[in-house]
Amino acid sequence: MNESNNKRIAKNTLLLYVRMLFMMVIGLYTSRVILDKLGEVDFGIYNVVGGFVTMFTIISGAMTTATQRFLSFEIGKGEKGNVKSIFSTMIYIHLFLALIILIVGELIGVWFLNTHMNFPSDRYDAANWVFQLSLFVFMLNVINVPYNGALIAYEKMSAFAYFSIFDAIFKLAICYVITMTPFDKLIVYAILMALIQTVLLAMYFFYCRVKFKECRFTGKFNKEYGKNVGSFVGWNLIGSLAGVAKEQGVNVVLNMFFGPAVNAARGVAYQVLSKLNGFVSNFQMAMNPQIIKNYAAGERENMYKLVFRGAKLSYLLLLTLSLPVIIEAPLILGVWLKEVPDYTVVFLRIAIFTAMLNTLSNPLVVSMHASGKVRNYQIVVGGLSLLTLPFVYVVLKLGASPYWAMIIAFIVEFVCHFARQYMLTKSIGFPMWKFSKNVTFRVYLITAISMVLPVLANQSISITFWRFLCVCVLSLLSTIGFGYFLGFNTDDRLLIKENVVSVIQKKILKKKV
Repeated sequence: MNESNNKRIAKNTLLLYVRMLFMMVIGLYTSRVILDKLGEVDFGIYNVVGGFVTMFTIISGAMTTATQRFLSFEIGKGEKGNVKSIFSTMIYIHLFLALIILIVGELIGVWFLNTHMNFPSDRYDAANWVFQLSLFVFMLNVINVPYNGALIAYEKMSAFAYFSIFDAIFKLAICYVITMTPFDKLIVYAILMALIQTVLLAMYFFYCRVKFKECRFTGKFNKEYGKNVGSFVGWNLIGSLAGVAKEQGVNVVLNMFFGPAVNAARGVAYQVLSKLNGFVSNFQMAMNPQIIKNYAAGERENMYKLVFRGAKLSYLLLLTLSLPVIIEAPLILGVWLKEVPDYTVVFLRIAIFTAMLNTLSNPLVVSMHASGKVRNYQIVVGGLSLLTLPFVYVVLKLGASPYWAMIIAFIVEFVCHFARQYMLTKSIGFPMWKFSKNVTFRVYLITAISMVLPVLANQSISITFWRFLCVCVLSLLSTIGFGYFLGFNTDDRLLIKENVVSVIQKKILKKKV
């Protein structure tokens, strides 16, 4: 059973990596073109207004988590599960939420945008276009959450690869249109991005209806499921609100104090981070349903092993990809962009360190969601996370530089990481100290040691090309070498060896045939 699950995770991860590589190449190019053609101010406007709409995802984010959790849980029960009933209940709930979001967005969102946001006077009309289109797309995303959740719960990751190819190709076409259009480039860009998202959502909808017979709307609302989902979502809203406060709320506060230029810098930093973090999120997306299904089947020890290995592998993977970027950020951004906005380098470095910390926390969050015991967890962890926004506001009000917003977010996330372990231990008996010793502190040690040689190369070699090459090679060797020998125990190393040998043997057999 475990071997079959490991193979499924590996296969799904591989499919998602192929998707990510394709998207990364096109995404880096399109981001460069869009920033150049829109300009720093308009790019910042799109980033912060789109982010402001994302603040309404506090409900949608909780519902997405609930959908994936309850569907995976019912699937994990096997024949005892009732996927069809809970899916139809989810459809009703999401239609209701989409209506609420439309009302709140039009009443409060438009008012806040036009009275509190800091834009050039001649760009408010364009900002309102961006807001309305983003709100429309977000409503569609809310309605589509049950279908998207079903795709992940059933582990059909190949569909993500195909849909992402479509997404990347059309975004490449947008670059050409933006270059040639005689109309307002920001408005045209917002319209085309909304069009792409609408088509993508339709594709997800029809794919799920065709592939999963359980995922069809029956018109019946199950009160018991509705009550359970409502309780789960209600407490999860605290965590979702905290996540928005850390990401989009900070973006809005930065705009209020420093204007759209700083938003552009933060937007560029997160464009790069999203490409790096995508590789890890792909692995975790393939792993998460198995964590929930193991819990549903009562296989607690298997779930813990998966959490330990998943957290460790996720962190080391992101470290391997990110270390050259952290060290050579000025060079990489300078080659990629024609003009690098101020603060982009420091924003990117702090964002990467925060993302690495998040990779350790994500399997813990999924484990808590699998248990369904989220009330006390969200009160503690969500409450701590919510402190990010007032801390950032106060510090910036006192005259601090923009990068202090990122530093504060990292510090709060560091505290929350250990709070998650503690609450998971209280709820389901998770081995907190074993996780801290064998995962958290061990990967921090690996990070510190792995940085020594690449940093020395960066400081001692003057020729740019050879320096960058040396930093990349030394980073790869250091993270893989120290990660393998210091990051894993004997059983883990044996498992890795067996998988590598198995892959090599299959390749040799194919060549002989």
